[in-house]
Amino acid sequence: MNYRKWIVGLLVVMLCLPMWTPGARAASLQITIELDGETLNSDVPPYITRSNVTMVPAGVISQGLGAGVKWDQASKTATISKGNDVLKLTSGSKSAIVNGASVSLDTSVQITQGRVMVPLRFVSEQLGLQVVWNQATKHIALYSNIEIGGPATPSTPAVPTVPAPTVPTPVVPIPTVPTPTVPSIPGAKTSKAMKGAWVSTVYNLDWPSTSSAGNADKQKREFDSLLDKLKAAGFNSVFVQVRPSGDALYPSQIVPWSKVLSGTQGKEPGYDPLQYMVSSAHSRGMQLHAWFNPFRATTDASTSGLAPNHVAKQHPDWIVKAENKLYINPGVPEARQHIIDTVMEVVRGYDIDGLHLDDYFYPSNVAFADEPAFKAYNSQGIATKGDWRRDNINQFIRQLGQEIHAAKPSVSYGVSPFGVWRNKKADSSGSDTTAGVSAYDDMYADVRTWIKSGWIDYVAPQVYWSLSFSAARYDKLVDWWVNEVTGTNVKLYIGLASYKVGDTKQTAEWQSGEQIINQLKYNEKYDQVAGSILFRANDIVVRNPYGLAGLLSFYFKN
Repeated sequence: MNYRKWIVGLLVVMLCLPMWTPGARAASLQITIELDGETLNSDVPPYITRSNVTMVPAGVISQGLGAGVKWDQASKTATISKGNDVLKLTSGSKSAIVNGASVSLDTSVQITQGRVMVPLRFVSEQLGLQVVWNQATKHIALYSNIEIGGPATPSTPAVPTVPAPTVPTPVVPIPTVPTPTVPSIPGAKTSKAMKGAWVSTVYNLDWPSTSSAGNADKQKREFDSLLDKLKAAGFNSVFVQVRPSGDALYPSQIVPWSKVLSGTQGKEPGYDPLQYMVSSAHSRGMQLHAWFNPFRATTDASTSGLAPNHVAKQHPDWIVKAENKLYINPGVPEARQHIIDTVMEVVRGYDIDGLHLDDYFYPSNVAFADEPAFKAYNSQGIATKGDWRRDNINQFIRQLGQEIHAAKPSVSYGVSPFGVWRNKKADSSGSDTTAGVSAYDDMYADVRTWIKSGWIDYVAPQVYWSLSFSAARYDKLVDWWVNEVTGTNVKLYIGLASYKVGDTKQTAEWQSGEQIINQLKYNEKYDQVAGSILFRANDIVVRNPYGLAGLLSFYFKN
């Protein structure tokens, strides 16, 4: 066989084939669009350009968004108007005119299959709509700023659908695509009391920035900016990490200044950050809860950079190295009291709204060398080390609560434990999960006892999994925690993993802000769920994946 002739012939055939059209691409993507829960139909399927811009027929804009659309064939310009807003997009131009000002564009008007196609996100956002793209389902949800009370009714078209150019082109029907099961619109019941966000200071994650080290004015501006963004997104409370590594973001008589303020542990920052944060939050009508890592002493195993008054330097006999971190041994009574004393400095000295502990008790799935303490501090003769460890944490939780409530009853005292107390396989009263770690068995945190005994005011389990994650489904865990607080005076806030949204290492359901909205809406089933706390601040309002901050602002809006 003459392969050269065969290859040449094949190339000729390929060159004669029609080019891949946007319409064909759209058919394979099967993009669907809804506005406030109502499906927007299109006679030409939407498609995505090479510059990752979603294009839709201008008729969708006029019909669905209630905007006026005019097409000038001579100048190839689409004029879109709604209220006082006027947008002009010209085919081939890299900019648009918005209310008389030039705004840059990735993609402007295109003509496809006899229809004028416009960039959906650009037009929608200019008209005040929130756009949410769900990569997994190829679904676009548009939310308008409307009063909530029922499904929105699509607006009456201001003008007829834009006519096709002179030469008629066959219209490709939209592929039949089942409507994804997503929330119709941020919804009817958003009056939950707690709308909180965790603000991490460890590693300078959320605040203060490393570039602000030693600059008190810059740190204040950064915190004010962070609060303004959170408040605009609908949050009413912040949980600020004031003890990231056995140190303090306030002047303490017991522990050193945190290195996140200056780059050097023990160095005075020139102001009282906690006092400023409390004042800044309260001036905005927001609550501030002081967040403590109880038993974590350091984030690594080195002591070289620690201040002389750090607990690892002053009391090395209290310290256990585990998982390349240094922990304060919960089995030593004096060590537990040391932590309680540092907490009470803040409770007595500041007008905080709450005192918040996370899940740093015993580290999970690592060896923890506490045999000497087990022998020395087991006056009750507890038989197993596991039960003894749980008793140590129980004593700590109970005593801290007693001191807080005696000193300042107005301060709300709560804990954010790992989201799975126990799996059903280990305990028939546990949750219907198969998690590899549990709070009771691995962190020795018997949260059930704390709730039933009324030692805490609220519990905020970290339910950091999706609604489809089989080993630990969000809905099953919320159901379980609701049952635990029912009949008690302990409030339930649910901790949500906003940090997973848009993380490419996560599964498809996290490639959209709608996973978080779905979870918040699931919480509405229960009066026992008194609100939510999202981890963490910068992942919401700075990184803002898929417009999460805007989507939350619509959801939280009463």
